[in-house]
Amino acid sequence: MSISVVLFTCDLRLHDHPPLRAALDGTEEVVPLFVRDRSVDASGFAVPNRLAFLADCLHDLDVGLRERGGRLVVRSGDLVEEVCKVAAEADADEVHMAADASAHAHRRERRLRRALEGEGVRLHVHDTVSTAVAPGAVAPAGSDHFAVFTPYFRRWSEQRLREPHGAPRAVRVPEGVGSESLPSRADLSGLSEGLAAGGESAGRKSLATWLRSGVAAYEDRHDDLAGDATSRLSPHLHFGTLSPVELVHRARRAGGPGAEAFVRQLAWRDFHRQVLAARPAAAGADYRTQHDRWRSEKEARKDVEAWKEGRTGYPVVDAAMRQLRHEGWMHNRGRLLTASFLAKTLYVDWRVGARHFLDLLVDGDVANNQLNWQWMAGTGTDTRPNRVLNPVIQAKRYDPDGAYVRRCVPELAALEGPSVHEPWKLRGLDRAAFDYPDPIVELYEGLARFKRARGRD
Repeated sequence: MSISVVLFTCDLRLHDHPPLRAALDGTEEVVPLFVRDRSVDASGFAVPNRLAFLADCLHDLDVGLRERGGRLVVRSGDLVEEVCKVAAEADADEVHMAADASAHAHRRERRLRRALEGEGVRLHVHDTVSTAVAPGAVAPAGSDHFAVFTPYFRRWSEQRLREPHGAPRAVRVPEGVGSESLPSRADLSGLSEGLAAGGESAGRKSLATWLRSGVAAYEDRHDDLAGDATSRLSPHLHFGTLSPVELVHRARRAGGPGAEAFVRQLAWRDFHRQVLAARPAAAGADYRTQHDRWRSEKEARKDVEAWKEGRTGYPVVDAAMRQLRHEGWMHNRGRLLTASFLAKTLYVDWRVGARHFLDLLVDGDVANNQLNWQWMAGTGTDTRPNRVLNPVIQAKRYDPDGAYVRRCVPELAALEGPSVHEPWKLRGLDRAAFDYPDPIVELYEGLARFKRARGRD
């Protein structure tokens, strides 16, 4: 009897799962395996919010497998060692897994392939599991990747995507392969109070709701901070409880400007992965250096603390930072504003902000997080590296009546209308009535410092 191991990593779902489909088509029994990789723990990437969401995902995946006659096998330790152990215990012929873009994933794949080959086991790595278009599938002449999004998007849009697979009807798992207990959200502390539930079931419900009642207005409302009109599917894409291939197909079937704008965002996600796959050092180093002499976290300690705590004196910045702490998620427009404020107005090293985001974001993703931070810091793929977002102008544009700020910064809730964006304009007793700090920096001073640093004064 032929047996395969299916290694789940960033693809915690049963619908549209090419490694699982290939294993079920080619063998009689499979071992669905997830390894809690100790190297991820050691890197500091395994933070409470993502561990809680992961626990939800693994529980839901196990339930789905059991409904089909199978079960999820969970192990902890060195991923390569644990996969080899499970393959030996099951007497498996092959291992199937999804491709990933990071340097860590590439090293892991190489190690795993060598180890399995030494045991006579074949490794099959499948593309377009966590992306709609695989990194490297499209590239300009003379380069291994696109450095600018617009030409990439044109080529990306021309690609013929594979058809999504349905979930399997039955999964047969061999006897005798032991498993650890599933992790539980209840065992974790330090979680964001408003953290969303994880798992494929929750993801598919959210997707159905989004396609039914949200996507049509996406083009017009995706920057509306108070309206909260984004899909909120990014955590499910990060953990792979939803398939990007399926999302593109279903959005295109829905049609209309909103769906087209949503598909464009999915293409941005693939764009960052193809950049990171080609330039893995960009996870921690400038993709395009501007020779900045950033203020370090130590040098700018008070400013960084105020930014993290949502006490900068700029209400829209503080609202976004408090949303991050409360939900483990932040509106995309808020991400842009807070990143611009830290990197350009405060002139603090973008890596300080990127690390803080990764400490809290449930969708914390190396490619998207690091490269979006670099985009705003002007060291990444942005063709306008010196743009600076003015938080007051942005607030009046994307939160015009101040509803987002009042929701996230309750000490300003009594301020009506757009005046909530500039509380420092109040005088005397009116100002004293609000326990809210004055701005930690004048915008003109921050802009002047940034221009001097970039040699543009």
